Amino acid sequence: MLRNMRIFVFSKSSLDFREVRFFRTKVLASGLLIGALALTATILINHSANDILGLGYSSFSVLTAENRMLKERIQEFSDRMEALERGVDQLYVRGNELRLLADLESIDEDTRRAAVGGGTMLPASSAFLTGEAGEILDNAQRLIEKLSREVRLQHSSYSQITRKFQYNEKFFAHLPAIKPMGGYYSINAFGMRIHPVLRVYRMHSGVDITNDIGTKVYATADGVIRYAGRTNGGYGIAVEISHGYGYATFYAHLSKVLVRRGQTVKRGELIALSGRSGLVSGPHLHYEVRLNGVKQNPVDYFFDDLDAARYRLQLAKAQ
Repeated sequence: MLRNMRIFVFSKSSLDFREVRFFRTKVLASGLLIGALALTATILINHSANDILGLGYSSFSVLTAENRMLKERIQEFSDRMEALERGVDQLYVRGNELRLLADLESIDEDTRRAAVGGGTMLPASSAFLTGEAGEILDNAQRLIEKLSREVRLQHSSYSQITRKFQYNEKFFAHLPAIKPMGGYYSINAFGMRIHPVLRVYRMHSGVDITNDIGTKVYATADGVIRYAGRTNGGYGIAVEISHGYGYATFYAHLSKVLVRRGQTVKRGELIALSGRSGLVSGPHLHYEVRLNGVKQNPVDYFFDDLDAARYRLQLAKAQ
């Protein structure tokens, strides 16, 4: 019915009634304008009165302030993690130094990048964020993931270093590394030579240390006595020690054996007395080092001509 309503006004100029055009549109526009003004006035009054109508403006302000503070804290954490990343870089350098000391290959940059690097996919937890907040949180999460992978890599590396040091500690104790007896020897004694008794050219597979009969002979590394007694060949009375890790040592031309087969000995422990048993031209100790059954030049294993007495002295000082 309102749709068919028509409004007329009297015109003094024409002395007749004229219809008001677009009356409904004008009424609606006036109503909207009045409503907007009323709403604006209400909002201003409500804001001035500290949100007495409970429209939530104070909560919005609090959330805005909290959001700003959270972005600042996340950025602060990101800065701290970047400093931590520099510390991890130093840990990586130090770790490689320790790997070299432990006789392990260093971790090169390519291996490190392959272990630490990751995908470029955005973290799901920040997918609902946009703009600066989302970028800050994404960078922080990426850095956390990178640091986590770096820590796992370094943890694995340091665990490997620890195991290697533990292995080396046992291995070095079983490595022939001192002179078995005091006396004189030739650094060129290992190899082909003319036998002093038989006068034939043959291989000399050890080193001869010359000293008086009865000079003390010591184990050059930790091990187990494999043989102790007289041999059938020209070596006379001899002792053989198995050190593990493929190493064995042999002591020949002895006058007396002070150990028995199966006995465990330590480096620097007295095992025999030197002599001139077997096929020899004079009193001396014939000493051999074998690695996986292959005879080595014993002189290569003498550390600074360290004998048992000096070894025990330096060991006592170190403790």
